[in-house]
Amino acid sequence: MEVQHQANRKTARGWRFFKSVCGICLLLLFSLASWSAAYFFIRYLLNALGSRPSDYVGQLFTQLVAFVTSMGIMGTIGVIFRDKRMEVFRPMIDAMKRIAKGDFTVSIPSDERVPGQFGELVESINHMAVELNQMEKMRQEFISNVSHEIQSPLTSIGGFARILQSDELSREERMHYLGIIEKESARLSKLSENLLKLTSLESDHHPFERRRYRLDKQLRSVILACEPQWNDKGIDMDVSLEDVSIEADEDLLSQVWLNLLHNSIKFTPAGGTIGVRLKRNGQQAVVFVTDTGIGIPENDVTHIFERFYKADRSRNRSTGGSGLGLAIVKRIVEMHTGSVAVQSVHGKGTTLTVRLPALPSAVAPK
Repeated sequence: MEVQHQANRKTARGWRFFKSVCGICLLLLFSLASWSAAYFFIRYLLNALGSRPSDYVGQLFTQLVAFVTSMGIMGTIGVIFRDKRMEVFRPMIDAMKRIAKGDFTVSIPSDERVPGQFGELVESINHMAVELNQMEKMRQEFISNVSHEIQSPLTSIGGFARILQSDELSREERMHYLGIIEKESARLSKLSENLLKLTSLESDHHPFERRRYRLDKQLRSVILACEPQWNDKGIDMDVSLEDVSIEADEDLLSQVWLNLLHNSIKFTPAGGTIGVRLKRNGQQAVVFVTDTGIGIPENDVTHIFERFYKADRSRNRSTGGSGLGLAIVKRIVEMHTGSVAVQSVHGKGTTLTVRLPALPSAVAPK
């Protein structure tokens, strides 16, 4: 489709160029015709009046008057065409003024009267307006999501703080409410941390330090670091790691594996199983994180890497999820020219697959 679109644009440019050349030729012919007509008319008029100037003076006078007359005609035509052209370009000018004021819903209708590359300018303005409109919607949605995520814990903190002002509460009740306030405060802190991290990752200023290391050793360390969480729920860990080395930012990828494992532990019921596999596939290192958790509804699978998206909002509220973890995962993996994909069956489990460029075995660190 893109190739066909480019071919159509080239054909349209060629046709516009042909029409421009024809227009210039017609303009030259018209200029010559108007000058000739004025010349012969002046000669006829002088003869009719019985004027007999010398040949030299007559030729000079006749050509001068013919030239002035033809220029007057061409000037009049130029003014007419200028006004017409301004009518053609007026929609572009109005559209740019609206865009400058923040109105991105503009759309300039195509007009065959628009000459040459100005037709491409119309297409570019329309495309720019569409892109800016999408960015504006994303900005508004982002602000709405952040406001909602912040408002929820703040409401809880404020409500329980008012309850704690009562002198009739027992020590157990006070400790319970203080625990909720502490939990909601930690949730706010985590949300702020993730927002700052995601913003930093999406900018060009985040430090990115590659080094060669064994990916299997890193995964094993992360799994052991999460042992208290999966051990408390009685989750079985099924681990199979081949020796694969990569060149990457070790700290950033550690965040990826932590986020994926925390999600699997969070949504896998007690007694379930989480599998972590690493294998080499040609020039790629492929990591599979599989769980027997609650799974993801089919309609939500394509959205889980979006910021603030929560497939199970009621479950996320109880577990304190912010909907930013997988967005961070996707961004970090893409920074390493890798990819992340998800497969899930609602009620049965989920598999997240991360693919990263692998180092050849010959240059792998020990």
